[in-house]
Amino acid sequence: MLPRLKTALPVWMHDWLDIIVPSVQIVLIVLAALLLQRLLLRIIMRASDHYQFPHELLTPINAVVRWLILGSAGLLVLERLGVSAAVLWTAFTGFATVGAVAFFAAWSVLSNLFCAFLIFTVGPFRVGDHIELLDTADKPGALGRVMDINLLYTTLEDATAPEPGTLLQIPNTLIFQRVVRRWRAGTPVPESRLHPAPDSAACAATAREPASTPAPKPASFP
Repeated sequence: MLPRLKTALPVWMHDWLDIIVPSVQIVLIVLAALLLQRLLLRIIMRASDHYQFPHELLTPINAVVRWLILGSAGLLVLERLGVSAAVLWTAFTGFATVGAVAFFAAWSVLSNLFCAFLIFTVGPFRVGDHIELLDTADKPGALGRVMDINLLYTTLEDATAPEPGTLLQIPNTLIFQRVVRRWRAGTPVPESRLHPAPDSAACAATAREPASTPAPKPASFP
């Protein structure tokens, strides 16, 4: 396209074309990136309103979409400025390597974020439900009402604590590693779960203890 323009224009404009054409292309790339970003964010907001996604989930999704679009636009701009594709590929692989190392270093945090995404989308429980985390189906664990679900923790109001208002903050990954017993909002929790029965082994040990005998009275002499 540029050679055709040079043949159609006078010689004194050829140097200006080498500046104007890349500048117009860069402006078009930036405008297209901004329009694409706004379009995708609007689609995400509509999907959030339709499927009732929590606002905590929208923040990381919007950030990922924004940085992907801006990064792609930046690579295209650098290419228009004359940076070779080999240099761009080398830089990309270097950033990807650093990102992979950072990903594995922060895996414990990122796993909580991923589990939060699963909780929001799959919906194994909701805010207001009562849940109990179990190692097995018979061994009791943390029991309480779900007060909040964020990107790192699920907050429960402990239903078995002697003091009311005691909160438990459980990492989201721990929830996916346990059996979860759930009572939907409005369903009463059985009293046997709120006040679990004493251990049968402890009861048997108490039953085997001999009954205490009264101490013998001292002998009295006339």
